[in-house]
Amino acid sequence: MLHGMSTTVEPSSERSAAEVNEEIRALWLRSGGTLSVEQREEYQRLVQEWASALPQAAAEAA
Repeated sequence: MLHGMSTTVEPSSERSAAEVNEEIRALWLRSGGTLSVEQREEYQRLVQEWASALPQAAAEAA
């Protein structure tokens, strides 16, 4: 399921890396492959959130 674009980064403890990755993919799909300035800012926030969620995902898999 694709999520709507959020305006704030949610703490990584609330969303998994997979969930954030899904939102990143949806952003790229909505943009048609070219991000506006606002979309780039959202993308950067999402990538940071995704990276923060990675250790959580690794710990859950162990």
